[in-house]
Amino acid sequence: MPSNDARILAQAAVPTAAVGAVAAVVGGVAAGGKGAIGAVVATLVVILFMGIGLYVLQRTAKSLPHLFQAMGLMLYVAQLLLLFIFVAAFKNTTLFNPKAFAITLVVGTLAWIAAQTRAHMKAKILYVEPDSTKGEKPEKSGHSS
Repeated sequence: MPSNDARILAQAAVPTAAVGAVAAVVGGVAAGGKGAIGAVVATLVVILFMGIGLYVLQRTAKSLPHLFQAMGLMLYVAQLLLLFIFVAAFKNTTLFNPKAFAITLVVGTLAWIAAQTRAHMKAKILYVEPDSTKGEKPEKSGHSS
């Protein structure tokens, strides 16, 4: 991953992990150990899904820039559907508290989206990549006397 992509990933993952830690404490107080475990599992799922999504989106932007917007929309819809499937699959589990899991999943996803949006807004990303291999002046176009 280039440095800009890694920086955006870190700027989105760290606040999400912090929100997950707070959710684990709240889940532990509200629902005991199973609440804390549910919050931790949800935080890991959010960071994993959204991190993979960011990676795929950045690779698409570099290799197929004309598909970037469509891929972004498709990716976010797929991520939300997968998160919904996770909530549905674990709604009756006894491994952890499903309510703490679901709430943390939603709050963690919102935290990731907000942090990623902020990171993109603050990033100094060039619109055009400069060609640093050529030291020549550009050729003149048009008629010159």
